[in-house]
Amino acid sequence: MDRRKGIVTLAGNPMTLLGPELKPGDPAPAFTVVDADLKPVGLGDLGGGVRLLSAVPSLDTPVCELQTKRFHQEAAALPPEVTIATISMDLPFAQKRFCATHGIDRIRVLSDYKDASFGLAYGVLIEEVRLLARSIFVIGPDDVVRYVEIVPEVGTHPDYDRALAAVRSLAG
Repeated sequence: MDRRKGIVTLAGNPMTLLGPELKPGDPAPAFTVVDADLKPVGLGDLGGGVRLLSAVPSLDTPVCELQTKRFHQEAAALPPEVTIATISMDLPFAQKRFCATHGIDRIRVLSDYKDASFGLAYGVLIEEVRLLARSIFVIGPDDVVRYVEIVPEVGTHPDYDRALAAVRSLAG
């Protein structure tokens, strides 16, 4: 198991990421998370088009909430072959409540609580707190990673514009 230090901080404290360092051009790793009904969901279940995977530590925090809402809002303007998924360690029940409260229905919200399969496969599981590091992965229709952003300070926003530009370049 790869252990990478110094990639992210949480409230200024250095954290350890578990899993490989993915780069554009790498094959997208398989993973299994669960949806609000506790059904397993893998990469292939997110469609065969462009997929934007938005990892957040917890939907119950302001930046994670805003990140999820932003991608939900952007989804309306993207081609139908684009799938956006927010993945966190939150329990599926809490995710379902969050989506109902905020009217989130254009993106998938998925939980990695069970096995940390996504976090370990994509190298964003924070060892010290067992949460996902804030990160964005864009996967092409060929199941190849095309864009990666791991946000250095977990409490700050990702570069939404760059991630969306990567999606549009693949979907257009």
